[in-house]
Order: sequence, then C-alpha cells, then structure tokens
Amino acid sequence: MTSTLVSAGARAASVIALAVGLAGCSYLPSMPSIPFFGMGTDKPKMAELAPNPSLIAVSQAWTSRVSSVGFPLSVQVSGTSIAVAGSDGTVALIDAVSGRDLWRASVGAAISAGVGSDGRTAAVVTRTNELVVLQAGRELWRQKLTAGSYTAPLVAGARVFVMTADRAVSAYDGQTGRKLWTQTRPGEPLVLSNSGVLLAVGDTLVAGLSGRLVGMNPLSGGSRWEAPLASPRGVNDVERLVDLVGTVSRVGDSICARAFQSSVGCVDAQRGGLVWTKPANGAQGVGGDDRLVFGTESDGKVVAWRRDNGERAWFTERLLHRGLTAPLALGRSVIIGDSTGLVHLLSRDDGSLLTRLATDGSEIATAPVVAANTLVVVTKNGGIFGFVPQ
Repeated sequence: MTSTLVSAGARAASVIALAVGLAGCSYLPSMPSIPFFGMGTDKPKMAELAPNPSLIAVSQAWTSRVSSVGFPLSVQVSGTSIAVAGSDGTVALIDAVSGRDLWRASVGAAISAGVGSDGRTAAVVTRTNELVVLQAGRELWRQKLTAGSYTAPLVAGARVFVMTADRAVSAYDGQTGRKLWTQTRPGEPLVLSNSGVLLAVGDTLVAGLSGRLVGMNPLSGGSRWEAPLASPRGVNDVERLVDLVGTVSRVGDSICARAFQSSVGCVDAQRGGLVWTKPANGAQGVGGDDRLVFGTESDGKVVAWRRDNGERAWFTERLLHRGLTAPLALGRSVIIGDSTGLVHLLSRDDGSLLTRLATDGSEIATAPVVAANTLVVVTKNGGIFGFVPQ
C-alpha cells in the first residue's frame, strides 16, 4: 500500500516530479518498504506464500463493481448495507447479503474522499473540493470546501462532518447543507493524502489532528480533550509528519490508532487520556478486539499489541513486502488484504495462516469490512467481493 504527501494548504492536489525540492512540494510519493524517495535500491521481494491450509471454510457469495478506486476509500457499514464509491464519481449503497444495489448514483466528478454514510445519507468529497450529499440515490445538496479532503465525511446526528487537508474540521446540517461551524488549528506544512481519523464516540466527535486524537463538541466544534499519540520530530517537514491514519479500533471508550511511521497507541475517550503508546513503523490504520490491537508495518510485518498495556503479544513475517491493508479483527481471524488481490485470514492468537482468498488480482483498496455476516473486500480495479463462512 502506498502513501502520498500533500501540502496542507493545497486546494487541489497536483503531482510533481521528485526532483523538485521539499520546500515547494505539493505531492511526494512514498513507498513504505523502500527508501523514502525510492532511489538507490530495488524494491524488496515479496515473501513467498506457504500453501493454503484452508482451515476455515469460506466461499465467495457475490460480486459487484464500481469504477477503479484511486482515492483513499472508506467502505461504510450501516446495518446490512455497505456504501462504496469509485473514482469516476459513482456512489452505491449495496445490500451485503445479496450484493445487489439498493441504489447507485453519480456525483458528476472524480472523488477524492468517501464514503461517509449512516445508511440513509451518503457523503463524498470531489477532486474539485465539493462536499456532495446523497439520499436514496439522489443529490440532496453540495457545498464548496476551502481545501481538499482525503478523509471520508462522517454522517452522524443529522449532521455531516468534514476534515480538510488544511486541518479544519467543519459541520454541516445534514438536510440543508448549511455550515454550522468550522474549527481550524495550525499544523505541519505537509499532510498525508491517506484517510485520516474522524468518528463519533457517544456525544463526542473525535478527530485525528497533527498526531493527536482530539475530542470535540459536535454542536460547536469546541475542544473537550486532546491526547497525543505522537509528537513531530526531525529537521524537515517529511520527518516531522505524524498524521493519524484511519482505520482505528474502537471498543467502547477505548480508541486505538496509528500515527504515520511513528507509533500506535490507545486513548480513553471518556476521560480523554492516553493509555499507552508504542513505537511502530507503519502507514496503515489498525484493527482490534477487546483483547488485542492489530497493525501492519511498512515492511509487511503483522503485529499484535495487548489492548490494556500495549505490550507486544506476537508478530509474523509471513507477509513481508506484500503491500498490506489495515487489518480487520473478526472472530478468531485477523483479515488483511495485499497488493496482489489476495486476502489473508490469520489466527488472532498467533498470526498463523488459517486460509487465503482470491479476488481479481488487483491491489486491495482498503481494509476489509464485515456486514450481515459477510466479509466485503474492494479492489483497486473496482471489484467488490462478498465472502461468507460455509
């Protein structure tokens, strides 16, 4: 999985050559498994895979499609449905049991962030910096944003919340699109064009801002608490980058998240206090359950930390350099996609392989999700696959 840097104030991302100096950069591609600028060495060889033990019986139940996925997709689960989108502007609400469309629409522009949904209302951000909100497959409203966004909007409490690349968090009335408030804060000059952290925990809006989880009042945007998972360090803008990356693992008031190439940690959202933080070198979010937190490192290691104290429970190198997604914890499994379109189900207890699933051969676009007892996986080619236990 790749990560990209973008200037925090950029209103639209534009790719530039690596030869351009850091001081003026808008975009810098980063391959986590090789030196930062990808120069001087060959890309490490992917780990060879052991034979599939097929210890869990899983079968493909259905497939669907959107256009190719070239943005940080968030597959939003609401009851028995999932909201997905393709880069061309297609947004679809799909029944996770049958794989059939509940509705499908186009926002008429390429998408840069999405999908946020509560099962009734869906929201995406376009590359022209427009927040577009849909209901029942029809556009409800759209609003121009002051900056680009790479994090799926959050639809909750009859509001739509947006976090933009200039580190502003805004709230909009879900029905009318009227802006209710905006809160901004200073930050480092670069941010990731990966999905960030934006979620609701009880009556608190939680956002990832400059290495911190920030609890906000959703009615006013006022800060209730802040918990640092990482602090900027280093001598240049790249080394100081500690953005929090989605997905996160939430169990009750416990929220665990990753700071880019820096650390993994857990926060108590009720009191706003840091429980623990541990050094970790990864670019994808984390998954977890009530006992463990799981993450994939930039070199392909899969690591499990104990949720209560952050001590390492186990790690495995079986998937080195395979370009891994964030994990999904499901039952006895830790489920991870890779850059070749394979989905690996590892044992939650020790990381051993339980079974392996195939999709369409293209990179898995985002962390797998589960809805209605169906494991759903989306690929960069736009394939949507539903798997069920036998």
